[in-house]
Amino acid sequence: MIILPAIDIKDGNCVRLFKGDYSTVKKVAEDPYETAESFVKAGAKWMHMVDLDGAKDGKLKNSELIIDVANSTDIKVEVGGGIRDMERVEYYLEHGVDRVILGSAAVKDQRFVIDAVNNYDDKIVVGIDAKNGMVCAEGWTDKSELNYITLAKQMESIGVRTIVFTDIDQDGTLAGPNLKQLDDLAHNVSCNIIASGGVSNLKDIINLNSLDVYGAITGKAIYTGNLNLAEAIKMASRVTDL
Repeated sequence: MIILPAIDIKDGNCVRLFKGDYSTVKKVAEDPYETAESFVKAGAKWMHMVDLDGAKDGKLKNSELIIDVANSTDIKVEVGGGIRDMERVEYYLEHGVDRVILGSAAVKDQRFVIDAVNNYDDKIVVGIDAKNGMVCAEGWTDKSELNYITLAKQMESIGVRTIVFTDIDQDGTLAGPNLKQLDDLAHNVSCNIIASGGVSNLKDIINLNSLDVYGAITGKAIYTGNLNLAEAIKMASRVTDL
């Protein structure tokens, strides 16, 4: 299992949200460049970055900063937030980003997702964000009537290989990931599953490893010191060769 430390950007700052609520935004680090470098020193092979302004407004508001951070350090980077058309996919992939995450587009424009997968294969990741099992879009502000497993099966059928699943009610809470939903998802699709939301300590890493998920994103826990990133990476690597 791979561990993906996260940097969420809003208004050019490294921040975290609580349960996806933009009114709870809190700055957690002074410098995204230094933060990314600290991930490398801890042994991370991948980093998860999100343009929170882009996720909410559908525009690439922090893309230049994200690309600069991605290119300034020796780590693979996946990026989400506001990627709603092929031009934006190409923009990130042609400027040093390794994978792009399509979130709202998976709900609202599946033709675009199909085209992106046909053109870029495993460089396309789909982010499924759910509240009470129902998919949300537009930076988690727009709740749909679509069940998360139904959407995952649709994505699998069009060739998506990797899904980032976020339980919004767990995100930023340090209350642990939603193991039941993740287990159900992993048993319903063959896609690589990256768990996001609630990861708070080494026990969570062990629990996720037991589900045989592909990866785990950790954000708030490493900023608060609840989770030591280097220890989490070592724990995950005992089961899976990174």
